[in-house]
Amino acid sequence: MKMIGEQVATGRIAKKLTQSALADLINMDMETIASIEQGRRVLMPDVAERMDRALGLPGVLTVAALRMPEVDMIPAWAEEYFEREHEALALSWFDTMTVPGLLQTEAYARAVLSCRVPFVGEEKIELQTARRIRRQEILRRPVPPTLSFVIWEAPLRDRIGGDEVYFEQLRHLRACADRPAISIQILPLGLTTHAGLNGPFTLLETPAFQHLAYSETQRGSILVRDPNEVSILTQKYAMLRSQALNVVDTKGLLDRLLGEL
Repeated sequence: MKMIGEQVATGRIAKKLTQSALADLINMDMETIASIEQGRRVLMPDVAERMDRALGLPGVLTVAALRMPEVDMIPAWAEEYFEREHEALALSWFDTMTVPGLLQTEAYARAVLSCRVPFVGEEKIELQTARRIRRQEILRRPVPPTLSFVIWEAPLRDRIGGDEVYFEQLRHLRACADRPAISIQILPLGLTTHAGLNGPFTLLETPAFQHLAYSETQRGSILVRDPNEVSILTQKYAMLRSQALNVVDTKGLLDRLLGEL
């Protein structure tokens, strides 16, 4: 990121522009420009394109942003996804190993993050937990996004964090299931076939009605913009919704799980 930041600064200075002037040209605040130039903030591809146009560069920054080394690419895609998530009109989320992050209690989120190997230390876990919980602010927007979740039953059986954390998480999930903007469906155990065998993913619609997808692996993440690839994941999600329990039966299963405690 520092190398790309230096490229931005070099291009800006060659054009005899201040950080403030460049910020005005690309409709961005000066503090963000400074952070990018100092290597403290990821240069997103769409911002890189605007900078290339403003600085008269032949796609130099755009190529650099799209072809960052893997160690930088992972946080770049995640960072962009978080920004898109914050303003999303709609989110459709399929998860297989944990309760989706937007529906996690603080204690459950902390327990999940503590399971990561290698152990990263209490301080980093607390920072990651706080960030995950802050993402849930979108649920408290005056007009929240339309949210659909399909969750495999397995993580609702695991007692990550112990009985107390598990019970609190189940109660929270059951309460979320009654919220008007949230649809929760459980993909039950014991199916002979289902469309989610390749792992979890999220579909997102932006305020500009752009459709994106996002997925994470063991050691990376990817933001999918290609309409054909997004269409394939959209078809998978539609099939998963048809294979999962409906929202009423899902509430019944959650009630039964709570009754077993």
